Amino acid sequence: MKMFFSLLIVTILTFPTHAQRPNILFILADDQRTDTIAAHGNPNIDTPNIDRLVQTGFSFRRNYCMGSMHGAVCQPSRAMIMSGQAYFRIEMDLEGTKTFPERLRENGYTTFATGKWHNNKPALVRSFEQGNAIMMGGMSNHEAVPIVDIAPDGRLVNKRTGSKFSSKLFVDSAIEFLHQHNTNKPFLAYVALTSPHDPRQPPLEYRQPYYDKKLPLPDNFLPQHPFDNGRLIVRDENLAAWPRTPEVVRDQLAEYYGMITHMDAQIGRLLKKLEDIGQKENTIIIYAADHGLAVGSHGLLGKQNVYEHSMGAPLIFAGPGIPKGKSSSALTYLYDIFPTVFDYVGIPLTESVDGTSLKPIWNNRRKTVRDSIFLAYEDLQRALVEDRWKLIRYRKIDHTQLFDLKNDPQEKTNLAENPKHSKRVTRMTKQLENWQSNVGDNARLQVASPKPKEINLTSTPRETDKWQPQWIVEKYFD
Repeated sequence: MKMFFSLLIVTILTFPTHAQRPNILFILADDQRTDTIAAHGNPNIDTPNIDRLVQTGFSFRRNYCMGSMHGAVCQPSRAMIMSGQAYFRIEMDLEGTKTFPERLRENGYTTFATGKWHNNKPALVRSFEQGNAIMMGGMSNHEAVPIVDIAPDGRLVNKRTGSKFSSKLFVDSAIEFLHQHNTNKPFLAYVALTSPHDPRQPPLEYRQPYYDKKLPLPDNFLPQHPFDNGRLIVRDENLAAWPRTPEVVRDQLAEYYGMITHMDAQIGRLLKKLEDIGQKENTIIIYAADHGLAVGSHGLLGKQNVYEHSMGAPLIFAGPGIPKGKSSSALTYLYDIFPTVFDYVGIPLTESVDGTSLKPIWNNRRKTVRDSIFLAYEDLQRALVEDRWKLIRYRKIDHTQLFDLKNDPQEKTNLAENPKHSKRVTRMTKQLENWQSNVGDNARLQVASPKPKEINLTSTPRETDKWQPQWIVEKYFD
């Protein structure tokens, strides 16, 4: 098996001067599934501005978050993005780790951040010389976001509660930065939106049209997950009662889609500002999400699993020299963003990173950068993804799933017990163990005393959290 996990040292003998280097606009969504972009084949959602990025850029259609060691998957995902390092190598707070904004800052970029920062203060102020309307933490009520700014001396100041919906608040901050920036110096603008993460509370005019549509259920909708995956009772899963009903899932999908469409409208304003200041043709735009979400698929609501809907994440690059309206099915990770950016802007990357530049793919110099993807959630779930096949191992209940992603992209039919595929299961299990050895994962795929698979969550008590608005509490909890 090819392993593209070797340490990457990019050496470039010549590279552009500061004035020649492109700007970077990095827009990161929170909890957005890969199948929630109209231009990627979803006829039920309205995303005209993200569609425009798809049409003018290059999409990586099989992009993944590698996993998480706890339920807040966004935190390790963002650490991987910022560091270029894999799940088992990251420091969650990025202590002692050079982030890619920090390296850009050292190479003459003005670095600016707005939105969510979930990896502690020291790495934030090392990485960004400017910052406005930054939310320190994992989530909040979207209509009352606690925010701070970065002072010139690196202090976090002006602590307050935002007076606008989160997506508008953060995009307004980014627009103000673009308006004031000295265009003689290249910039990185990192816009970390908190949508469509719950609370799923889009303005009524954005959710009502989706209520009215009576959205189709996910093809892999189930009232309850068919076995105990180890994390069925977590905060994300408590957002609706068990068993999940079609009515509740349709409404939560409507609210989720409404969050995305509202976010898309704000992204449109940001892209227009980039055009208005004359910097569109000198800027690479990166659009991604930190991971996906279940929202009714497989009887789940959250991202604490390794199914495609939860570990998959959109990834789009648009800008000068990048093919327009093209895509790739190469297996990629979010932590490939770091080396890709440095390859694109022409800065030698002297750090060792686990990611691989994706530029050769859109330049048609390579078709792939790795033969397989390894996924991990806590010490509970492990997965191996190949071009066609996917193996999931639930080690603590001694259960295996095998999916044919070509013919069953929704992961509905488990082929692991089919004798026809026994050799494939054995081979992929060995590859999974090889990945574990390579990345330093010590969770053995077999345990001495497996737990029962069966679980019945009907009438399981649930509690709301402090971030949910009253109308959501009344609708889904009372």
